[in-house]
Amino acid sequence: MYTFLVVLILIVCLLLAVVVLVQNSKGGGLAANFSAPNQFMGVRRTADFLEKATWWLAIILVVLSLAATASIPHRHAEDTLETEVSLDNNISPVTTTPTAPAAVPQAE
Repeated sequence: MYTFLVVLILIVCLLLAVVVLVQNSKGGGLAANFSAPNQFMGVRRTADFLEKATWWLAIILVVLSLAATASIPHRHAEDTLETEVSLDNNISPVTTTPTAPAAVPQAE
């Protein structure tokens, strides 16, 4: 499930990048090239479509990101505890206790 959501996120990101790059910051963009008055979608309708597509893709990206975060595979607490116990059994930590220096014999 997580992998599927990540693939969908990547597709939405690519579509969003394409839609944003097609737009022109001055309002022309894709619509500036097709400004004949007898077209099915005029200049304003194309700009509206691109703006709505940008908003919808951004909303879809946020929702998919939240869903992917919620579906990240997690380990259960028991699995983690068992792993820690097995590691403790296989590795014996080296502990050294400091020893006091030997008494120095005094000259008589």
